[in-house]
Amino acid sequence: MESTTDTYRAARDLLQECSRDYAGAVARFSWPDFGDRFNWAVDWFDAVARGVERTALWIVEEDGSEARYSFDAMARRSDQVAAHLAAHGVGRGDRVLLMLDNQVELWESMLAVMKLGAVVLPTTTAVGSADLADRVARGGARHVLANAADTGKFVGVPGDYTRFAVGDAPEGWIAYRDAYLRDAPPSPHPGTAPGDPQLLYFTSGTTSRPKLVEHTQVSYPVGHLATSFWVAAKPGDVHLNISSPGWAKHAWSCFFAPWIAEATIFVFNYARFDAAALLAQVRRAGVNTFCAPPTVWRMLIKADLSGGPGQLRELMSAGEPLNPEVLDQVRQAWGLTIRDGYGQTELPLAVGNVPGMPVKPGSMGLPLPGVPIVLVDPLTGKPGREGEICVDLARRPLSLMTGYQDDPERNAEAMAGGYYHTGDVASEDEDGYIFYIGRTDDVFKASDYKISPFELESVLIEHPAVAEAAVVPAPDELRLAVPKAYVALAPGYPPTRETALEILRHAREHLSPYQRVRRIEFTELPKTISGKIRRVDLRGREQQAALGDVELAEWRDEQFPELRG
Repeated sequence: MESTTDTYRAARDLLQECSRDYAGAVARFSWPDFGDRFNWAVDWFDAVARGVERTALWIVEEDGSEARYSFDAMARRSDQVAAHLAAHGVGRGDRVLLMLDNQVELWESMLAVMKLGAVVLPTTTAVGSADLADRVARGGARHVLANAADTGKFVGVPGDYTRFAVGDAPEGWIAYRDAYLRDAPPSPHPGTAPGDPQLLYFTSGTTSRPKLVEHTQVSYPVGHLATSFWVAAKPGDVHLNISSPGWAKHAWSCFFAPWIAEATIFVFNYARFDAAALLAQVRRAGVNTFCAPPTVWRMLIKADLSGGPGQLRELMSAGEPLNPEVLDQVRQAWGLTIRDGYGQTELPLAVGNVPGMPVKPGSMGLPLPGVPIVLVDPLTGKPGREGEICVDLARRPLSLMTGYQDDPERNAEAMAGGYYHTGDVASEDEDGYIFYIGRTDDVFKASDYKISPFELESVLIEHPAVAEAAVVPAPDELRLAVPKAYVALAPGYPPTRETALEILRHAREHLSPYQRVRRIEFTELPKTISGKIRRVDLRGREQQAALGDVELAEWRDEQFPELRG
């Protein structure tokens, strides 16, 4: 009888065999069935890692220091961490909030929590206390794991949760480092079923609160077989993905996809992005597969690419549409083509340009094997050549989320009419290639981060000078778009530089860095007859301004030296 590991390996190997044969992969691939139990950390990672001294994780710091950890070491270290967490009450089904940077403790604690059958709540270190209070409460966190430097953010965050600190643990926090003192045997299988929850991700929406996305023991760990097919890493390759911990893309391409391929995860930590330094590390480390958001690619093409691609074989981009000129410049300099891909927190890579298929500039590619993508006309509800990117639930892929936790209205909307609705609109050409058009709602991307206008506006209107606010994307050459606030001022506040400075300063103090409002304009807001703000008009105004058809009376954050630092 075939083991769970063998079943998983067979699916992985088939996709690797078809890495340059898209049609063959689509025809032959089907999602594996694991019966009544599955745990990726035990059934896959430990199975391929134990006794293997090849490097699994390679972390390089800005000062040149570095550390390498073998597959076997990561298996053993995560056993120790799992035993330590279990000794302090972490058990199957418990929600564990992880708020760590790109450090070995992030990877080993992810594995450890999974080995216990507990549920991971990945959280970016950029969030503040208010966001943490919401995440702890709605996520039902029973345990928290954070760096000692971030423990102060939890002061005043209510809840009866165990606290683990990496570094010098303050009073009331358990020292994470004590895990390394344990003589822990290999972690036993926790008995998790495929449908048991494994990951909970918060993602921005257009309503008052971020959505809480639930994934199972298989939807990400097995669903990312498709992502690994797109990445096209092989055993022994070195893979680099530019992404921040706490966001879904980090789990995609800094955890699951490379280790599915038995490749080395390479990380280069830096305080401020330096294209030349990154390229030097790519060449020095012999990186073979490299994924970065368009913002990074736009920075890289402004650097000196004449040093060549080193050992690079596969280049990828995801997060937002990639500019055709970036493709052209990289292809001319290195002879390699950047392959775009599309997915969501709710759905691992669903559409992509895979190796061996022609890349059409501006296209996100073709549907991945096992992912039934259709474009649905929002007016008729029928499939067509242009419409909302949807997943056919009659052929529901294993990779799709369970749903939004405790949010029946959003679930009903997202799964209406027999489709999962992504909220993104696209068109399809005669060859089936999909071209992104835009969002069906007001959420937009800025520097690869999803921005919910409602969240930013809620902070802005807390300032006494702001009567109303509407946040829209303003075109930006480097970041594709930046958050801009149109503000209707309260009586008694003049539309001056001083007022703009105070509002921007207020936003900086109460928003995470990735949500930074970078432009502001004082005006009356356009509204519908029912009183709703017409953001579509404001977005159109920004597009007209980018073409030179409209002059803007705006303030930009670069005009304020007081905000630097």
